[in-house]
Order: sequence, then C-alpha cells, then structure tokens
Amino acid sequence: MCGIVGYVGPNSAYDYLIEGLFRLEYRGYDSAGVAIQNASGIDVRKKTGRVSQLAELVKEKPVQGNVGIGHTRWATHGEPSDTNSHPHVGGNGEVVLVHNGVIENYNQLRDQLRELGYVFHSATDTEVVAHLVAHALETELTLGANPESDQTYRTAVENALKRLKGTYGLAILFRDRPGLIIAARLGSPLVVGIGNKEHYLASDASPLVGYTEEVVYLSDHELAMLTADSLQLVHRDTGTQVPSIKFLEQSAQDMDLGEFEHYMLKEIFEQPTSIENALRGRLDDDEATAKFGGLNMDASRLRSIDRIVLTACGTSWHAAMVGEYLIEEFARIPVEVEYASELRYRNPPMSERTMVFAITQSGETADTLAAMRECKRKGHASLAICNVVGSSIAREADGGIYLHAGPEIGVASTKAFTSQVTVLTLLALFMGRLRHLSYPAGKRIINNLRDMPNKIQKTLECHARVKEVAEKYYRAQNFLYLGRQYNFPVALEGALKLKEISYIHAEGYPAAEMKHGPIALVDEDTPSVFVVPRCQIYPKVISNMEEVKARRGPVIAIACEGDDKVADIADDVIYVPDVDEYLQPLVTSVPLQLLAYHIAILRGCNVDRPRNLAKSVTVE
Repeated sequence: MCGIVGYVGPNSAYDYLIEGLFRLEYRGYDSAGVAIQNASGIDVRKKTGRVSQLAELVKEKPVQGNVGIGHTRWATHGEPSDTNSHPHVGGNGEVVLVHNGVIENYNQLRDQLRELGYVFHSATDTEVVAHLVAHALETELTLGANPESDQTYRTAVENALKRLKGTYGLAILFRDRPGLIIAARLGSPLVVGIGNKEHYLASDASPLVGYTEEVVYLSDHELAMLTADSLQLVHRDTGTQVPSIKFLEQSAQDMDLGEFEHYMLKEIFEQPTSIENALRGRLDDDEATAKFGGLNMDASRLRSIDRIVLTACGTSWHAAMVGEYLIEEFARIPVEVEYASELRYRNPPMSERTMVFAITQSGETADTLAAMRECKRKGHASLAICNVVGSSIAREADGGIYLHAGPEIGVASTKAFTSQVTVLTLLALFMGRLRHLSYPAGKRIINNLRDMPNKIQKTLECHARVKEVAEKYYRAQNFLYLGRQYNFPVALEGALKLKEISYIHAEGYPAAEMKHGPIALVDEDTPSVFVVPRCQIYPKVISNMEEVKARRGPVIAIACEGDDKVADIADDVIYVPDVDEYLQPLVTSVPLQLLAYHIAILRGCNVDRPRNLAKSVTVE
C-alpha cells in the first residue's frame, strides 16, 4: 500500500527520496512527504496529492541534508489531508517517523498518551507511534541513558514496539541523534540497500534500482539501525543478526516505459517474454514433464497428496481458478480455491495430505501471507507461486515457484496473471505425470506450451481491433462478461480489469448462469462480452449469445480465428489464435486486458494508478 524511502550518507537525501517516491507511485497513495535532517534539526514537507505536488512544494521551500525519510500515504485512519500526511512528529519534535500498516490499538494508546500531556494534531494511527517512541525515549533519558548512544534510541524504539498491536513498517529519525535511521518491520515489507558509505531504505526494491545491487530484506520483528558507515540488524527474539545480503535482480530497464505511454500497456506487450521466462528451464522432454528446483518435496510425498488448496486474492484468485481446472484435469487431484482473506479466519477440515499453494504477484499480500502462515502452523505443506524474489511469502513458504515475470508496475495485473496461469499449467503437468498422465499426453502439453509465446505474440495483433471496439462502447455504464469452463475465470478477470481502471460496473459469470438472474440486466445499453473460443461446450455458449441478442443486448465476442458462426451473431468480434482448451485463458485474457486499457484511456482515467487502489495490499 503506502511507500517508504530513506537515505543516510554523504549525498543529498532529498534527491534519492523524491525519485524513490516517484517510483513508488504505482503502489497507490493520496499524499506524500519527506523529512530531512540537517544542522538546524529536522525539516518536514508534506502535501496531499501527487508526488509532483510535493516536489513543487519543496521548490518553494527547499530542504537540504544528508539524512532523510519519505512516504507516500494510502489513507486508512483519517481522510487524505496535509495534516494526516506523513511524516509525523512525536513529542516536542524529538522524533519524526513514517509508517506503513495499521495500529489496531491506537485508540487506547492515544487516550493514554493524552493523559500524559501529548497533543494530537492528526486523525492517524501513525501519530500515536510517533508520540509513543518520543515517550519511550524520554523515559530512557530520565532513567539516565546516554543521549549520545545509539543503544538508547534502539531501546526506546523496542519498548515502544512492544506496546503496538497490528502491523508496521517504520522509518524513524531523531532530532538529537543526527545520522541515524531506525527501521522496524512487522507485516509490512522493508528492504535496506547497501552503498559505499551510505545506506538506503525502501518498502520495495524499485527505488533502489540504479543506486545499489546489494540489499537486505528485513524480517518480521527485525529492527535495522542505519548510519552512513554501518548497518546493524536486531531481532526481537534472537538479538543481533548477521545481515543476509542478496543481489538486486531488477534493472533500470525494468522501470523504463520505452516506446509505451503506460506501464500497463508495456506489460501487456511483455507477455510473450514473461511467459517464455516462466517456461525457461522447466520443460523436461525426456520425461515428458515439468521440473522445478524449489518445491522442496520429494516425489513420494507429492504422490501422497490427495487434496490441494489454492489461496489468493484478486487477480491471483482468478489464476487459481484456472489452476483448479488444470490440476483436476491433468492430475485428478481435488482442488479448492479459497479467498485468502476468508481462509485465514476459517478452520476448514484439512488432512495431513493436503498441500497449500499461496499465489501472489508481490509476495507481500497481507491476507495471503496470513493464510499461508495459518496453514503452516497446522502442519500443512505450504508452498508459493510468487513473482518477487526475497518477498515475505517467498521466504516463509516451505518451497515454491517463481514467475520470473519481471517487475509489474501497473496496478492492474496483466503479465503476472498469464505467468501464474503458465506456472499452474506446468504444475498440473508435473503432478499429472507423477500419477496417471501418459507420456504422449505430457509431450503434447510440452509442445503446446513451448509454442505459447508465439501464440501470445500473434494474439497481440488484435490491438487495433480492440481499440475500435473500445471506441464504440466506452460510454457504457455496465458490462457483463461471460464464459464457460476454463474461460469462466477469464470472464471474471476481464470484468475486474474493467472495474479497476475504468470505474465501469462490470460482472463476470459462467455463461449458463446468465438466465438464472443476470439476464435481467440485459438491455440495449449493456454490452455482454462473451469469451467463446472453440471448446467442448461451444454450442452451449453460442445458445447463450443468442439469448442476449434476442433481448437486443450488444454482444462483443472473443473467438477463434475463422469462426464465422460467432461473427453471424455478435455485433463485434475480436479474434485470437486457436489453441487447446486448457491453454485458452492465456490467449483470451489478452484482448480483455487491452479492452479495459483502451476504455479507461478514452474515459480519461489513470490506468497505471487507478483511484483507491494499491499494487500490493499489505494491510487487511
């Protein structure tokens, strides 16, 4: 959700902070701010609106210094306003901090702090943390702690953290200890970048690209003390830690828009490459199966699995639904798809032979992480399908599969969805070959998968046609998306994409369920998007299309090349390559992504940063 950056070193802190905040815009936010430490103290600048408005404010009121923190806020407690923006000041200015997450007991703490004389200016839970740290620091100094010792500030922060309930990613400056940043994490990601006599801080790796190639990912209950010359990590339970330094895999090219106007369009057109990356090194022709290096489970244990639970949120949940069809068809294992936000609070009967897969692009989705932890706590093998190396879910899972899709900047997920579906196809093949799936069937699947990057490249040729269709329908206020079997989750995903970035009401349904209620919505102003490639129940979907046409509803069809029958019924047809049924979600989802994109552009919407949304949902 929110974004954090920090810097301590010999260079201008503001230069790094403002560029980092621009890079974090994709996470979703409503205000931004910085705090810069210098010889006169700590200067705070914050502003509701875009990061560019903060930059204009700093031009009017410059700040200079070599130590600083910055923040983009996505409102949880208190409306978007300059006052509620971060950073927040604690005590009489001795503490300044930024915060991601939610403090669940902030009301109780605020009442206690008010009784002690602390004055609150905002409606945020974060200001409670600032005052609490200031109070803990005052207590330490009153007890005779050395005001020049870093240990004093560490102890104050640790004592304050003990009183917090909820989640946090924190970056803290101290007025009377120049050159020190303390960062702390519980449930909200933070990564430290290591430079030459300088250290960086960010809530994900994107601000660090081009500044450093060495990073340290903080774990829950871990605290980092950053100075220009040193990095000290301390864990609540085990004390001082040796930093585990990782190589930053992102590059500046990943952040570059290139020839594209928006990240979303760039990422749609990257799908031939991202699918190829998901397949690379994982196709075993000799054994007619897939191979993975990180499942961390031997074949005998995998054969003993008699049930799989796929848990995810949003677009990843739709990918999981495709995975359910795939695994049950190829491996004949019962599969359930669970919303992570529900699974974490349920107590479903799950035997020791149940395997759980958490599916996530960011690896930081709070509900998915909590659901996976709950399943691990109960002894179930809990694996992950994830895109971000070093993320919380990737590190805590028993094993898993990386997507290798590259950074996805656009809030509306596109290439991550098709990469997830690709990996789930590989997983279904792998589990199937461990059981009853024949060698020839495995070979056919491998050959078809190997050809998918070319099929997606050909699918992208529909771009101009999709734009024409968008120009015809972008004024509509309601859409229906309809599909069957493998293309039912595609219909759900298409409707979600349209809602996310164009703010048009859209619903996805199995096409056969239309006459059980949704057909009441059909009229001349409500387009129905049918995902109708050739399949076993193709005639049934054609019949559903006829029912909509009989009620004068406009029909947009996603169909296989050369399908004249669909063209005779639909008002507008967008053609995709003809592929086997289990691979159709990879090609049929692409025109729906493009349709949402072009409708949003025509409606004047910000496709990369849609209102009220964040790329990574790190709070419940």
